[in-house]
Amino acid sequence: MKKKQQRRRRIILQPVGNYAHYFKNDVMPDYKKWEVLSNFISERGKIYPGDRTGLDRRLTREVKRARHLALLPFVVRPL
Repeated sequence: MKKKQQRRRRIILQPVGNYAHYFKNDVMPDYKKWEVLSNFISERGKIYPGDRTGLDRRLTREVKRARHLALLPFVVRPL
């Protein structure tokens, strides 16, 4: 008897943040606006992927700059 193979269900994630204002105002993410950048970072300090945010390379670069200047944390540890 053959065993049935179970298919894994793909988890569909909801988009994070509202990134449309970047395109409306022709303004790109900036490391000095850490409040806006924090919308694209998880509770644990991970950067959300481009398929969830719509922005990827530029956003990643600016988040890393803000982290090196201590505007954003590298890792958030649970209490």
